[in-house]
Amino acid sequence: MDKLIIKGGKKLKGEVTVSGSKNAALPLFVATILAPGLNEIRNVPFLRDINTTIKVLESLGAQVEGNGHVVRINTSGINSHEATYDLVKTMRASVLVLGPLLARFGQARVSLPGGCAIGARPINLHLKGLQALGAEITLEHGYVEAKARRLKGARINFDVSTVGGTEHLMMAAATAKGETVLENAAREPEIVDLGMMLNRMGAKIEGAGTDTIRIQGVSELSPASYEVMPDRIEAGTFMIAAAMTGGDIRINGMKLEHLDALAFKMQDAGVEITSRDGVVRVKGPKRLASVNIKTRPYPGFPTDMQAQFMAMMCVADGASVISENIFENRFMHVSELLRFGADITIEGNTATVKGIKKLSGAPSMATDLRASASLILAGLAADGTTEVTRIYHLDRGYESIEKKLAGLGADIIRVKE
Repeated sequence: MDKLIIKGGKKLKGEVTVSGSKNAALPLFVATILAPGLNEIRNVPFLRDINTTIKVLESLGAQVEGNGHVVRINTSGINSHEATYDLVKTMRASVLVLGPLLARFGQARVSLPGGCAIGARPINLHLKGLQALGAEITLEHGYVEAKARRLKGARINFDVSTVGGTEHLMMAAATAKGETVLENAAREPEIVDLGMMLNRMGAKIEGAGTDTIRIQGVSELSPASYEVMPDRIEAGTFMIAAAMTGGDIRINGMKLEHLDALAFKMQDAGVEITSRDGVVRVKGPKRLASVNIKTRPYPGFPTDMQAQFMAMMCVADGASVISENIFENRFMHVSELLRFGADITIEGNTATVKGIKKLSGAPSMATDLRASASLILAGLAADGTTEVTRIYHLDRGYESIEKKLAGLGADIIRVKE
């Protein structure tokens, strides 16, 4: 396994370009199941989760070819409706193939998913929605089996906002008979990206990005070419890296409007953020101020930025209160940040962070994808040397982050353990 070695204390300077969004690309790949033929997806990041999705599609019979950041997926030859445990176990998003396979073949068999250990994240809302569309669902031996001659439109009200559930049912309903209305739908930009690609394939979807999405089912979809949106979480991570190191960087390819909640909180902490001609400049202050945050569904503060923001608050003046309202196990990075000398206490879903003058480099171990990023950020701002192990989590969601940070002046290298 690889690990990262970071020598902290360097102020980041220069330019960096954001990769395509992992969280947007995965459902776009899966959506190609609905459109037999040659689909092209551009601005694809090189990530473990992308490779896993490609393996799932190939196991179903699709032909996948990559050239740089362009991936061509020919789904004409898909001849299987089963996604096995060996493929699905490492990534939760794999379960999204269930609805498209069911819509195309009238049946599907998909293993229950795995992924990061940051909470149960059950798929009951996905299955409940498919049942509302007319699917017959059974659970046997760790697999979900679904059958339906043709799905039928329905009005579905999600008990809680669910990104994966919203994406899943948008795909399943695209070729269902009649109208489907998704209420209390997730509003994330990645939902908008999926809606735009499905519409390019011939779907009739309105309201993606709002809490009510209307889908008029069509008889079939056609292959399409589409470019993945930029990764807002990667962009936010670079913003915090600049702030924590007192740096001054320019970020290309990001959409600041996707990160309004983060940007406002960072500005409250004293960070200068400006946007001009598609380039976002982030300049850290001499000393950060403490700010409270509460994670919420979009457009609230993103749970995927909570660990990184906590790392920043570790070196801010005063005390901040961080409430995690999305996932129940998303403070696993706290025990690792304590190794850097951070002052953090936890009570339930709330962490109180008392800022200290300087973190101290330390050996640390990543527990999940975003926790990995928080440890890197702590290492960049700390005195001395930091080692981050188990970075296979990191490779699920950040494309060559150590190379990008090194390009900004960070002293960071990847080595074999």
